[in-house]
Amino acid sequence: MAFEGLSEKLNAAFRRLRGKGRITEADVKEAMREVRLALLDADVSYSVVKDFVAKVTERAVGTDVLESLTPAQQIIKIVNEELTALMGGGSERLNMASHPPTVIMMVGLQGAGKTTNGAKLAGYLKSQMGKRPLLVACDVYRPAAITQLQVVGQQLDIPVFALGQVNPVQIAQHAVRYAKDNGFDTVLLDTAGRLHIDEQLMTELKKIKGAVEPNEILLVVDAMTGQDAVSAATAFDEALGIDGVLLTKLDGDARGGAALSIRAATGKPIKFVGTGEKLDMIELFHPERMASRILGMGDVLSLIEKAEQSFDEKKAAELEQKLRKNRFTLSDYMEQMAQLRKMGDLSQLAGMMPGQMGKQMAGAQIDDRMLDRQEAIILSMTQRERDNPGILDASRKKRIAAGCGQEVADVNRLLKQYELMLQLTRSLSKGRMPLGAGKMPNLKGLGKIGGMTKMQGFGRKKRLK
Repeated sequence: MAFEGLSEKLNAAFRRLRGKGRITEADVKEAMREVRLALLDADVSYSVVKDFVAKVTERAVGTDVLESLTPAQQIIKIVNEELTALMGGGSERLNMASHPPTVIMMVGLQGAGKTTNGAKLAGYLKSQMGKRPLLVACDVYRPAAITQLQVVGQQLDIPVFALGQVNPVQIAQHAVRYAKDNGFDTVLLDTAGRLHIDEQLMTELKKIKGAVEPNEILLVVDAMTGQDAVSAATAFDEALGIDGVLLTKLDGDARGGAALSIRAATGKPIKFVGTGEKLDMIELFHPERMASRILGMGDVLSLIEKAEQSFDEKKAAELEQKLRKNRFTLSDYMEQMAQLRKMGDLSQLAGMMPGQMGKQMAGAQIDDRMLDRQEAIILSMTQRERDNPGILDASRKKRIAAGCGQEVADVNRLLKQYELMLQLTRSLSKGRMPLGAGKMPNLKGLGKIGGMTKMQGFGRKKRLK
């Protein structure tokens, strides 16, 4: 999970402050020493760490903080504000053309994920912003680069403009003209990369820039490369003049140094982050929400947005009525698990949940193969059996198991998980877990739903086979 190591160390430093009735200047400096070490260990550049700690210390040793009733909370608030400022203060959007098409030039080193994440961005523009994007294959050097772009474009139902192994400048010019003639309002140029920055690469990118005058030059960098990502951002900006950064593989970077250093080092904002391998796993970067997650306070706004994107409002209303009438069937269970599947990796959702709830969900995963088997079991039932699971006796279970190639034990496991889901959804529908209520519901056993594994905080760890 992103920033996991940094989050743990910062919270350990603040726990010591919370345990004190009154905080002195020496306590603040000791805490800042821990913060400095945590940031350096997270691969944040030394100059950035030095400036950050100096700003926080200056604000934290003021009399308004030290003499307040809750000085520890005040210091955490200051750290939160300074982390937000360090990452840019607020989210920044793409520069869109006043007269379409908007031309976005994707640049970066080879291996950063430029082709895939350019396609992800096109998918985001299409699904979230209602754009009509065109992907353009300008990388004519890397083997299979054009084919790769065509494959991901097909998966996202986004057209790909390609002219084969010809001059990339000509490809870009023809693509922009084609977009104007055919009603595409956004053009994304997938340019070539290198294993290292060289004069030949930059010369070609400058020629493309001069030929099509892009509205946005977006640098794609790999978060897991740490300070190398910052160095790449600095070099590309000096040579080409980038407008923003798309930071990939943030989900795999437990330290987070690149995300915390890029804005301070280059002055350029992180505009988007890639959060997983699936083609819909890309998000607008919100510095204030990321700072909140780093400090263990969760990111409820992003969680709500993700839920709104995944859940059908009409179906949710229908489900509420069924729950009120105690009519939650196995068909409804199958539908709910499909919706949960859409929301993505539960370990990512855990980072958005505040406090203890996030810790309990850390490391959770959904076993897609188990969900497929459960769906096969439910589809092997008659409609009457799905609507009335209570009638499933031994002979019916045996018939259902044989019909889908599973064991009777698998049918029993599904029914047990259905009961757990039924209990939880009834509890939620009756308002027993209002936001901010403080008391956690009894989630013991939830880790088994849908074959989820490695769920921490629910007693004994168990892996379903």
